[in-house]
Amino acid sequence: MADPAQLESVEGQDNVPELPTATQIASAYANAAHHNMAHGAAAPSSPEPYDSPRPPSSFDANTYGSPLRRTTSSASHVDIGHFDPQGVEQLRRTMTAQSQMSNADALRRCNTRHGESRSAQTHSGASDLTLAGQMEGPFDFEKALRNAFRKLDESDIKRRDLGVMFQDLRVVGVGAAASYQPTLGSSLNPLNLIRNVRAALHPATRDILTGFNGVVRPGEMLLVLGRPGAGCSTLLKVLANQRQEYHSITGEMWYDSLAPDQIEKHYRGDVQYCPEDDVHFPTLTVDQTLRFAATTRTPHTRLDGMTREQHVDHTVEVLETVFGLRHVKDTLVGDASIRGVSGGEKKRVSIAEALATRSRLNSWDNSTRGLDASTALEFVQALRISTDIARQSTVVAIYQAGESLYKHFDKVCVIYEGKQVYFGPADQARQYFIDMGYEPANRQTTADFLVAVTDPNGRIVRKGYESRVPRTADEFVEYFRRSEISRWNEDDIASYRAEFVGKPERVTAYRQSAKAEYANHARRKSPYIVSIPMQARALMRRRVQIIRGGMAAQVIQLASFVLQAIIMGTVFLRLKNTTETFFSRGGVLFFSLLFSALSTMAEIPALFSQRPIVHRQSRAAMYHPFVEGLALTLVDVPITGITMIVFSILIYFLVGLQQHAAQFFIFLLFVFIMTITMKAWFRSLAAAFMSAAPAQAVAGLTTLILVLYTGYSLPQPYMIGALKWITWINPLRYGFEALMVNEFHTIHADCSVLVPQGPAYGNITLANQVCTTVGSVPGSLTVSGTNYIALSYGYSYSHLWRNFGVLCAFGAGFITILLILTENNTRIAGETSIMLFKRGSKSTVVQAAEQDTAGDEEKGASALAAAQNGDVPDKRELKEATPEVKDVFTFQHLNYVVPVGGGKERKLLDDVSGYAPPGKLTALMGESGAGKTTLLNVLAERTTGGVVTGDRLMNGHPLPPDFQAHTGYCQQMDTHLPTASVREALLFSACLRQPQSVPFEEKQAYVEKVIKMCGLEAYADAIVGSLGVEHRKRTTIAVELVAKPSLIFLDEPTSGLDSQSAWAITSFLRDLADSGQAIVCTIHQPSAELFQVFDRLLLLRKGGQTVYFGDIGPRATTLIDYFERNGGRKCDDTENPAEYILDVIGAGATATTDIDWYAVWKKSPLYTQAYEEIERIHEDGRKRGPVQATLTNTYPTGWGFQLRTLLTRDAQAHWRDPTYLIAKLALNIASALLIGFTFFKAKTTIQGTQNHLFAIFMSTIISVPLSNQLQVAFINMRNIYEVRERHSRMYSWTALVTSQILIELPWNILGSSLYFLCWYWTVGFPTDRAGFTYFMLGFWFPLYYTTIGQAVAAMSPNAEIAALLFSFLFSFVLTFDGVLQPYRQLGWWQWMYRLSPYTYLIEALLGQALGKRPIQCSSVELVTIQPPSGQSCSQYMEPYISMAGGYLTNPDATSGCQYCEFSTTDAFLGTSFNIFFSNHWRDLGIFAAFICFNLFCIYSFTYMFRVRSGSLIGSLKNRISAARTKSS
Repeated sequence: MADPAQLESVEGQDNVPELPTATQIASAYANAAHHNMAHGAAAPSSPEPYDSPRPPSSFDANTYGSPLRRTTSSASHVDIGHFDPQGVEQLRRTMTAQSQMSNADALRRCNTRHGESRSAQTHSGASDLTLAGQMEGPFDFEKALRNAFRKLDESDIKRRDLGVMFQDLRVVGVGAAASYQPTLGSSLNPLNLIRNVRAALHPATRDILTGFNGVVRPGEMLLVLGRPGAGCSTLLKVLANQRQEYHSITGEMWYDSLAPDQIEKHYRGDVQYCPEDDVHFPTLTVDQTLRFAATTRTPHTRLDGMTREQHVDHTVEVLETVFGLRHVKDTLVGDASIRGVSGGEKKRVSIAEALATRSRLNSWDNSTRGLDASTALEFVQALRISTDIARQSTVVAIYQAGESLYKHFDKVCVIYEGKQVYFGPADQARQYFIDMGYEPANRQTTADFLVAVTDPNGRIVRKGYESRVPRTADEFVEYFRRSEISRWNEDDIASYRAEFVGKPERVTAYRQSAKAEYANHARRKSPYIVSIPMQARALMRRRVQIIRGGMAAQVIQLASFVLQAIIMGTVFLRLKNTTETFFSRGGVLFFSLLFSALSTMAEIPALFSQRPIVHRQSRAAMYHPFVEGLALTLVDVPITGITMIVFSILIYFLVGLQQHAAQFFIFLLFVFIMTITMKAWFRSLAAAFMSAAPAQAVAGLTTLILVLYTGYSLPQPYMIGALKWITWINPLRYGFEALMVNEFHTIHADCSVLVPQGPAYGNITLANQVCTTVGSVPGSLTVSGTNYIALSYGYSYSHLWRNFGVLCAFGAGFITILLILTENNTRIAGETSIMLFKRGSKSTVVQAAEQDTAGDEEKGASALAAAQNGDVPDKRELKEATPEVKDVFTFQHLNYVVPVGGGKERKLLDDVSGYAPPGKLTALMGESGAGKTTLLNVLAERTTGGVVTGDRLMNGHPLPPDFQAHTGYCQQMDTHLPTASVREALLFSACLRQPQSVPFEEKQAYVEKVIKMCGLEAYADAIVGSLGVEHRKRTTIAVELVAKPSLIFLDEPTSGLDSQSAWAITSFLRDLADSGQAIVCTIHQPSAELFQVFDRLLLLRKGGQTVYFGDIGPRATTLIDYFERNGGRKCDDTENPAEYILDVIGAGATATTDIDWYAVWKKSPLYTQAYEEIERIHEDGRKRGPVQATLTNTYPTGWGFQLRTLLTRDAQAHWRDPTYLIAKLALNIASALLIGFTFFKAKTTIQGTQNHLFAIFMSTIISVPLSNQLQVAFINMRNIYEVRERHSRMYSWTALVTSQILIELPWNILGSSLYFLCWYWTVGFPTDRAGFTYFMLGFWFPLYYTTIGQAVAAMSPNAEIAALLFSFLFSFVLTFDGVLQPYRQLGWWQWMYRLSPYTYLIEALLGQALGKRPIQCSSVELVTIQPPSGQSCSQYMEPYISMAGGYLTNPDATSGCQYCEFSTTDAFLGTSFNIFFSNHWRDLGIFAAFICFNLFCIYSFTYMFRVRSGSLIGSLKNRISAARTKSS
């Protein structure tokens, strides 16, 4: 009798149901039942024992019926109720009840006809469940499923499944595997630029995969194995039809009878590639995530006339139940910063989502990375369930696959250097390689053994096979080609080809099945089965859910708008109806437009973070990417509307703009439409690029252009002709004009300054006076706003609604561009896998990679393999290099309590004791959450919060003060400076961690010893950030070894490694221990092979309680005997002891135990022996005296030496980061040229002087992006210090901060110097004033923005918050510097004018550069005054000019006196902007004082927020917690 998971279609086209809903799961099982009834199959025999391979005759295709049919698989199948037995039970009852009510008669007939044919259970074991009802006989799960299958047949719904066949598959990639690290010098080198252009036109290529042949049929699971870099991910991507990133793909590939291009065009959703990271929207719940996937892939034809909503409900209910997600259905999925479901649950969400989309073939790439063995097992079991239920084709790549995982697979593919060396049944692979001449290590898992044979250092040759065993990849391929399994594989391919390929009727059937799923208005040739309006509805609903889940961000954004509106509203509070407020009105309108429009720039990083999700889901044919962009825009409209209404009401009525309803609503309309338009613009920019950095750079530059050419800082009539065209393509210009004409067309303002006036003019009439404001009319006391804007800006009220139309066109255009770009550019720039080497290095790895791409494939591949295998460290050399360790570290009665909020506490460690003897390798084990890493941190004195009690002793004495400096701690995350080479990283550690008295040459020699010791000689000049996982882990250990530690702690040293790398690292630790080193390391459930490497084990259970501490024993016999003796089940000979002990203590995925192993341990003789041994160690140690501290200071080296070493490292890091430096310099140069030519050769008119002012004001704004840039570098370096270097006492935090400040200054001064050179003479400042201006702008200005940027970064946890905080604080600096709102009109805020450092910077720059120079008014700036008859202009105006200043252009005229309000720049700047020439040295002194204050803030904020405890609030909490603990 066939198992439903094993059943192959009898009719050929009668395949799987279209959905894994309740009814469709039914059909998968009922398919089996139907086959059993029709063919009278006997019950299946139990699968063969795993380690007994079938005889060679079993390779005969006839034995199998059809090659590699599922009926022959010995893969382990999983109970459908594995994750949530109660939930599945409840689901069965629900289905039973439904069937009872609706189908009793049909089922009775079915039971009568086939009553005796069902004699075995389904693999879910559901037939044991019976329910009394109205029908005859028992009614169980299988009957319900069979009934559902009958209904499915009657409904005429066509079903389909999809396998894949590939033959002679070859994949060619671009670029070498290794290259040289780019530097600023190499990036600017013209020869390199030419070389890069040539490489772009004619890229070097290399074979990634060659000669692959195989089949994956529906219902089969294929495991892909190989070392990192072998090509596993490439194979998975190509099988999932992800071909875009490769240079070329040749060979034959068929999905059933469909070619890859047909799948891509029409059925893309049937094939999915799932990357190793679980990428979901973090603010969606599990239920919302699955519901969305089901909604977008719901077919048009459904069973029982279900509505779409009912179908989605059923699908999601079944998936959540089968995969054990019901209890977290309303929990956020979460990510690194948002708390959500656990790692294992997130994996199951990914599987459930893939099932909800009803894809037929799935590729899962290394999806168990970072999971412990029990969670990884859950993942594969979930895959097995989904493959069996939905009859999918499943391809999986896994590192460190345990035996329990391996048993779930039907086939395995082994890859060796991009070549297929095995493809066949999973249960035959082990014997195949044993027959080849290799033997597995003791208790080595099958998967580890298969990977080990592809590693020259990891494989073991059987005796007698030394001369004939294959050794190179090509020899392996040749051996496989001649093998029975290869012929069997060829027969399987031929069988698949004969049955499925080139069959037009199958293509037609597949097309008809797909067409039946399309919604009414969906395009039939599209891969998307729901219509665009339906996609839009689902995506809009999801966008609302995303916003609700992250409501805090919306609240913060609204609060920022409210705060800015209140601040700006009070700065321009209740503007009077006089002409002196004209400039201020323009300022507040400009700000209203600008702030609302530019707030969207902050969205760019968020848009890139969602890009991988959109790309993956569009590849799954869930929706068009452009519909996501449309939904984002549509949902944003009401949110933007509410925000703008609040913002507009506050700022409009606080300022006192024109109090007419029509004008307010026009103001609101334009601010709203401008915000929508600019949001579309910035989103289009994000959509145009592959990564956030260039998008933000271009956004910053376009923002500067938009602001400069709005017409506020430089009115359009004054722009140079060559650049005036920019205003015509600038949406801000149209919005600003509309707001200005809307505000000013009803204004008739009282004149603030009548000329002439004063005591001498008491008897004159209004006919002889004039208002100095532009637009005034002789003889009038008021000035028309319409005239003012027409003459000053060239604006007209008739343009108001024209501009609205133009803005709508811009908005529609930008949204269209956004949709087009979103549809066609959903990918993001991937991380390169190229290993980089220091320039000038002669490494064999680089040379081999160059030979490989140059076409010398054999020589290149062999050289590369030889280089990568490296030197195995000699044990004698290890012994000599390792310092002698005699001291024994012990710990007794350790307890660790942390506060958890609400006045409650949680105990993470409970009375833990033990010791770490020299020469022994001690493992810390336990399930996730048992406290392994916590214990390691407590032992190494690296805890930052909570209260630790108990003793940590060295030889029975308290730990010496410099304990941390003499211990090595290797964290799970390999944190290094990514631009340093391996040798430089080791030398840096040696220089700062060995005493300063040790000569540099001796440190250097020891570093070379450690490099050899760690097998890193071939990689000594490799850049750490480009290393593979194994070599980065080796570097982490080496960095600690150069400090000559007496004790080494390691946290998860094998996490994320493949099995061979994990073995290499563990073997290296074993060698270190054998040389006398004391080592303690935490480890997730290791393989049996790895477990045997350790000497001793400290096993914890949840709650931090000890379950076992002692020797492991040979073949783990001591450990196993202990558990079996105390009530544990017997450990099977083939079982992994590490998994056994975790299962026995109830720590596995589904394991439970009735034994209190903590109590058992407390009563055991081993517990007493351990304590006696600890006391003996203490007694022996006390005879020798306490361990003396070797450091007289906190750090091994002096502060000056630390600073020099840090500066050297920082200088190298900057030089090797050309992107950062070029961005910094390019931003300065581009901004300088843009601002310089905008205000090109500004004249010495009143407007020209104002243009000089804005040229300086705009220059100060450049400090915002420049500061944001350097904050990222500052925080990255600080993270390295906090995570690793601080705890090792390598150097003082003050030395780090000082080096960070000093290393930035030269580059920022260089950038500002280039800015000055491109800007000063372009604007037209006088040459004789250049010296002081350069001194301020080229030297003091970069000092200021460097220090203020780092001061903000010092108190920020990450770069994103630093950027937001800096922009917010900087808005105050710019608002109150007296430019946007002159000093005399600031009112209550004048005190802030004094506190703004840019007040003094702008006064010093402008006052000195333009002070004491004459002003020549332009014709529009001259006011015409009619003198009384009989008086000349000079006679009439002389008393006024002597009092108020100014000059006449025609003093001798008797009519039409042409008067200029200001004769000198001092008068204009002093009167209008409170800027005086005489203050420039005073301003320099005050500005320098601000810089000193910034420096003080950098150090004090670093201490308060980072050094003390992480934050002020955290510090207070810790103090309160400590006080409570003491009092209790």
